[in-house]
Amino acid sequence: MEAFDLIVIGGGSGGLAAAIRAAKHGAKVALIEPGELGGTCVNVGCVPKKAMWYAAQMAEAQYIAMDYGFHDTPGSLDWPRFIERREEYIERIHGKYQQALDKGHVTVVRDTGRFIAKGRVRAGERELTAPHIIISTGSKAKHLAKPGFHLAMDSDGFFDLRACPKRAAIIGGGYIAVELAGVLRALGCDVHMYVRGRLMGGFDEEMAYGLGEEMEQHGIRIHYECQIVAAHEAEGVILLDCDRGDHPGPFDALIVAVGREANTASLDIGAIGLATTGTDGHIAIDDWQNTNVEGVYAVGDVTERMALTPVAVAAARKLVDRLFGGKPEAKLDYQNIPSVVFSHPPLGTIGMSEQQAREAYGAEVHLYKQSFVPMQLALARRPITTRFKLICVGKESRIVGMQMLGPGVDEILQGFAVAIKMGACKSDFDDTLAVHPTSAEEMVLMGDRVPG
Repeated sequence: MEAFDLIVIGGGSGGLAAAIRAAKHGAKVALIEPGELGGTCVNVGCVPKKAMWYAAQMAEAQYIAMDYGFHDTPGSLDWPRFIERREEYIERIHGKYQQALDKGHVTVVRDTGRFIAKGRVRAGERELTAPHIIISTGSKAKHLAKPGFHLAMDSDGFFDLRACPKRAAIIGGGYIAVELAGVLRALGCDVHMYVRGRLMGGFDEEMAYGLGEEMEQHGIRIHYECQIVAAHEAEGVILLDCDRGDHPGPFDALIVAVGREANTASLDIGAIGLATTGTDGHIAIDDWQNTNVEGVYAVGDVTERMALTPVAVAAARKLVDRLFGGKPEAKLDYQNIPSVVFSHPPLGTIGMSEQQAREAYGAEVHLYKQSFVPMQLALARRPITTRFKLICVGKESRIVGMQMLGPGVDEILQGFAVAIKMGACKSDFDDTLAVHPTSAEEMVLMGDRVPG
């Protein structure tokens, strides 16, 4: 049996952050990971997704350039060439992770880890023990058990594409679905989305509605009334069955993006009585990342906390600082975490939605809004509307939420997030001079509050 100070199960963003930080604190660490380092984010998530988003931006930029007076004919993406560059970039990230682990003398076990008793884990033929064990095995895409859905791909399968499909159906209306829809449409695909309920459930309703408008203007067709119940293959294309009797299609690709579930099946959590929450197997934790089993912790997407890479990394580092870094009060503050949906256009958010604020503060809530066409697009006569919204409470107009939709908001949000995290009020924004001419200046130039 091999003894360590810390065992980390899962080499994704959270697990790597925990292992590397603990090693810097002088702990003897083992990291168990059967797959590629980096987990979902690096391999089939944030990184390759953002790469495809950039490619889509370049495709759209060609048409904007033509509107400006550049007369070159737009071309299509050389997918194999671009994918080669994308994979080279990811390989460099793998190398940097391995260097950091080697520098910290972290023992990397390339196998699947499972609990055999409290404080004991088996990985292949090896048995490891430690007083502290962090679970960071992440999540995986949900699949739908419907007739013919073996023809569908999930978000992981999207990254196996080596050419742009001519026609694609996407089932789902969450952030993964809208991101993939935007990328495919910008690269020339005829995209149909089949959404249950509303687009971007859980996000600010007004902004979600605005995103839907922009996506439809971009040529994406969103179907709310038709729920797909089956798929069929005929002569090399996919046909669908709708619950109202329609038969959408034909499509060259069917993508299912209906959420994710925790990767806990291989852990044998029953061996230590580890508690889970909900129907998706997420591990139950408190505000300190503690599970119900002493000495066992969980970070990242394997929990029900925000499924964001920076959240997993920050939670892991805070936890390890508490365990090994002499900071007994260290824990992640889950309030006012900024996030961006890389849709077309992107959607940025921090703090509360309008609906959450009204539920928490009632009549104290008041809003400031601004909408405009960014100068770059106005010159091209492309009426893509940017929408900003500040959600404030009380006489001091403390900002409890910021919602942004439009080109460039993915870069604008980060700076404003610092201000909101520090407790900024509307008057602080009013006292800040604008950088002109920019889209960001509209956030500090908002006038009267919106009635209601």
